[in-house]
Amino acid sequence: MIEVSCAIIIKDSKILAVQRGPGSSHPWKWEFPGGKIQPDETAVQCVIREIEEELMLRIEVLSELECVEFDYETKQIRLIPFVCRIISGELILTEHVAKCWFDPNKWQAFDWSGADRELILKNQESIEARIKI
Repeated sequence: MIEVSCAIIIKDSKILAVQRGPGSSHPWKWEFPGGKIQPDETAVQCVIREIEEELMLRIEVLSELECVEFDYETKQIRLIPFVCRIISGELILTEHVAKCWFDPNKWQAFDWSGADRELILKNQESIEARIKI
């Protein structure tokens, strides 16, 4: 089981989604940014590090949501989501090909990776409750 942290970044009542590129393990799928937890770090430390690396942003973790486990057949992941806000930086994509700030009730418009779709379904009410941050 691969442990992965992801950030549900909230800004002006919208949520950030990013799109993977053609050479990635889930080409053209949308996801919440994040990555694998390293052996020497916590899930919170991981999400902060990954967002700095992938988006050139410093974030603050506001709360943790319920994690999901997902089987991609070639790998199984535990996705640990954190609701976050931007502290500083200018959003620059270093690993993704596109970004979109979306209204939480419009999430179905995206072709999500499997784990991220499950995460939304499991945490939809919690996400909507926190969106006014």
